[in-house]
Amino acid sequence: MLQKISIVFLFISISVQAQLESPAEFLGYELGTQFSRHAAVVAYFEHVAENSPMVNFAEYGKTNERRPLTYAVVSSAGNMKSLESIRQDNLKNAGVLSGTANPQKAIVWLSYNVHGNEASSSEAAMKTLYQLITQKQAWLENTVVIIDPCVNPDGRDRYANWYNQVKSTPYNALQEAAEHNEPWPGGRPNHYLFDLNRDWAWATQVETQQRLKVYNTWMPHIHVDFHEQGINEPYYFAPAAEPFHEIITPFQRNFQTEIGKNHAKYFDEEGWLFFTRERFDLLYPSYGDTYPTFMGAIGMTYEQAGHGRAGLGINTDEGYELTLVDRVAHHTTTGLSTVEMGSKNAAELNTEFKKFFKNEGLKYKSYALQGHPDKIAALTELLDKHEIKYGYSNGGSITGYHFNSSGRGTINGTGALVVSTNQPKGKMVKVLFEPDAALSEPLTYDITAWSVPYAYGLDGVASEVLIAANGTSPVVVNVAIPHKAAGYIAGWNSMKDAAYLAELLQHNIKVRFTEQPLKFNGKYFDRGSLVITKSDNRKNSNFHEKLAEITAKHKRTLFASNTSFGDTGTDFGSPNIKMINPPKIAMLRGEGVSSLNYGAAWHFFEKQLKYPVTHIDTDRFNPKKLAAYNVLIMPEGRYSSMLNEKALGSLKEWIRGGGKVIAIGRSGGNFEGKEGFGIKNKTSDDKKEDAEADLTEEEIAERLIPYNQRERSNVKNFITGSIYKVTLDNSHPMAFGYGDTYYSLKQGATAYEFIKKGFNIGYIKGDAVSVSGFSGAAAKAKLENTMIFGEVRMGRGSIVYLVDDVLFRSFWENGKLFFANSIFMVNNNKPSL
Repeated sequence: MLQKISIVFLFISISVQAQLESPAEFLGYELGTQFSRHAAVVAYFEHVAENSPMVNFAEYGKTNERRPLTYAVVSSAGNMKSLESIRQDNLKNAGVLSGTANPQKAIVWLSYNVHGNEASSSEAAMKTLYQLITQKQAWLENTVVIIDPCVNPDGRDRYANWYNQVKSTPYNALQEAAEHNEPWPGGRPNHYLFDLNRDWAWATQVETQQRLKVYNTWMPHIHVDFHEQGINEPYYFAPAAEPFHEIITPFQRNFQTEIGKNHAKYFDEEGWLFFTRERFDLLYPSYGDTYPTFMGAIGMTYEQAGHGRAGLGINTDEGYELTLVDRVAHHTTTGLSTVEMGSKNAAELNTEFKKFFKNEGLKYKSYALQGHPDKIAALTELLDKHEIKYGYSNGGSITGYHFNSSGRGTINGTGALVVSTNQPKGKMVKVLFEPDAALSEPLTYDITAWSVPYAYGLDGVASEVLIAANGTSPVVVNVAIPHKAAGYIAGWNSMKDAAYLAELLQHNIKVRFTEQPLKFNGKYFDRGSLVITKSDNRKNSNFHEKLAEITAKHKRTLFASNTSFGDTGTDFGSPNIKMINPPKIAMLRGEGVSSLNYGAAWHFFEKQLKYPVTHIDTDRFNPKKLAAYNVLIMPEGRYSSMLNEKALGSLKEWIRGGGKVIAIGRSGGNFEGKEGFGIKNKTSDDKKEDAEADLTEEEIAERLIPYNQRERSNVKNFITGSIYKVTLDNSHPMAFGYGDTYYSLKQGATAYEFIKKGFNIGYIKGDAVSVSGFSGAAAKAKLENTMIFGEVRMGRGSIVYLVDDVLFRSFWENGKLFFANSIFMVNNNKPSL
C-alpha cells in the first residue's frame, strides 16, 4: 500500500512539474531581449509556485504606488513540508526564539533590483528560480533559498516603462542614443526618491519596513544584494574592500573569500572579467550587505556592469557591446554559485551563525539615554522595527562614556531608556549606538559616523557594566481642555509638535508662537512654545471641539490658562507672541536638483509633517509667478542655468516683498558672491600667488606626490560623514526647541564664513570639534569659524541657509526641527496674494 501511495505522489509531482514553463515560454520572449515589467515578474513567480511543490510565493507588502512586494521560498519538496520547523530552529539557534535546536539547513536570501534602473537582476531572478528547481535540485535538499525578485518595484517600472517607450527597434547600441540617457530623476530610487540600499538600518521607507518584518522571521545565513555599476566596469563580487567593521568575524571574512573563489571558477571558465576587494567596503550599517552581516549573515554585494545607461545593449569604451543577455547571465551565475556554496557548507554556516550571537568581547554592555519623551519614543520605534529589545532604568546614577562631553561622565538614570548588548542582536546594538566606529581605512564608500544618540538628540552614556532595565517608561498624561480658558500653551520640542501645528493650521485654528520665555500660573514655557487663544479663534464655531480632537490625536499636552495675563510681563497679547501665518510652500524639482535631497524633503512634507507643498519643475520656474507663495524650498542642487541675471533679479524682488528662500546644503552656494545674499565660501588662509619661488617645502612636496599615492594623499581634504559639535543661538526662531549645542552630520568639506549682515544661528567658533567619524586634517581646519545655519534678511523677506543637510536620508531625527522652524517661525510673512 505504501509503495502505491509513493507512486501516486511521484506521478502527481511529475504532472505538476510538467505544467511548469520556462521564463521564455511564459513571457513570450527570451530573457534579456526585453525589460519585463514588474507585473510580469510577479506573474512568472506565481506561475512557478502554482506548478512546483518546491516553491512558495507570497506578498509581504505594497509600495507607495501600490505594487506588490513579494518573496519566494524555494527548497526541496520534503523541506517545504517542514518549512516552519526549519525557520523556528534557525531562530532558536540564534537565540531569537527560546529553546534548543540543531539545524542542518542553510538559508540563503537573494535580493534583486533594489535600484530600479539596475534592471538586469529581476530578469536574473526569474532565470535563477527556474534553474534551481529544474537543474539544481540537489542543492535544495539541505538549503532554503529566499528570493525577493524586486525590492524596488516602483523604481523598476519607472525605468522599464521609460525604456520601453523610447527605445529603438532594434535597439541602438550607440552611447548617445536617447535610450541610454534617462531623464530626471531616473529609475534608481523608490517613489519618494530614496535610495533603498541606504535605508536598511533607518527603515524610513515602506519597502524597508515591510521587508524587515519578513527578514526578522528568517534571519538568513547568507544574503546577496544584486546591483549594477558603470557600463565599462568588470563584474564585482566578494570579498569586500576595507574597512570592515570590527564586529565582523574571521569566519564571515573568510567565507566571503571562499564564495568569491567559487564565482571566479565559473567566470574563468566563461572568460568573464571580474574584480574583488576594491571599492565596496563593509562599514556603514544601512546597506544590503552590511545590515545582514551585522545580523550574523554573510552579507555581500554583487555588481554587474550596466546600470540605467546600458539598455538592451550598449557599446562600451573598451570596444565591445554589453547586452542585457550578458548581464542576466552573469547575475544568474553568481546567484547559483552562492546557493551552491551555502549547500556545500550548511553545517558550518549553522555552527558559525550560532557563535556570532554569543556577543562576546563587546566593550559596552549597555547604553542609557535621556531626553524629551518624543525623541525617546522616536528611537524606540526604530528599535521595534529591528526587534531590538530595550527597557527603562529604575534610577540612580549611570556612569560611562558620556556622548555629549565626549569623555567619562554621569547621567541620572531615573526613567532612562536602556539598550543592552546581552541580547541576540547585541552586535547590531553596538554598531548603531557606539560613539565612534573603529576605522581601518579612511577611504570608504559612504559616511563614517551615524551614532544613534547624536542622531536622535539624546543625552546618553555607554556603560561598560550591564544596567538593570526593569523600570517603567515615563507616562505622559493628556489633560482635558476646558472651554472657559483664555488660551492654551503647548511645548515645542520635536517633530511631533511640528506635525501637531501643521494639522492645527490646516483646520483654520490660529496659532501663535512666543519669542520670549513665558510663565503662566507658575508654569514656565520656553521660546517657541505654541499659544492658542480664544480671542484669535472666536469666529471658529467648533474651535474647542476641533482643538481637543487634534490634540488627542497627536497625544499632545496643553496647558490651559484662565487669564491672558502672564506672571512675568509677557501676556498673550505681547508683540513677542507672533501669529503663525499658514505658509504657502513651493519646492523646486527637476534637472539640476539632487533627486535624493528633493525626495527627502518630499517625504518630509507628505509622510512626517503632513503639510501641503507645490512642486515646481526647474525648467518651468519663473520667480514672477511666486506671488501666491511665501516659502520657496531649494533642495541640494545646481541652479546656475535657472538663476540667470534676470531671474535672480525677480527672485530678489519676491524676497524683498516678504518671500523666504530655504536653501538646503550646497544649494546655498548658488548665491555665493551674489549681492544681498550674504554668503561667502570659506577659503584656505594661504592665498599666495602661484609662483614657484614663493612655494614652501611642504607645498613643493605636495605637488610632487607620486601618481599611485595621490588618492590617499587627498584624504586630508575629505570629510566622510563626520559628526561635529555646533554652537546654537537658541534665542533665534530657527533654533527654538534646541539647547545651546547641536551635533551635526557633516557630509563634506563645504564651508562658509560667518554671515556679516544677518544671523549666524548654528556655527563653529574656533577649532572644529569632531566627535565621531573621519575628517581629513585640512578639511577640518577649514571649518574653523564657519556658519552652519544662518539667516539673511532682504527687505521684508529672508534667505535661510541650512549648510548641513538636516533631512539627509531622513535618519538624522534631531535635525528635522530646524527645517520645521525655518518654515513656520523664521520671519513668517503672509503671501502677497
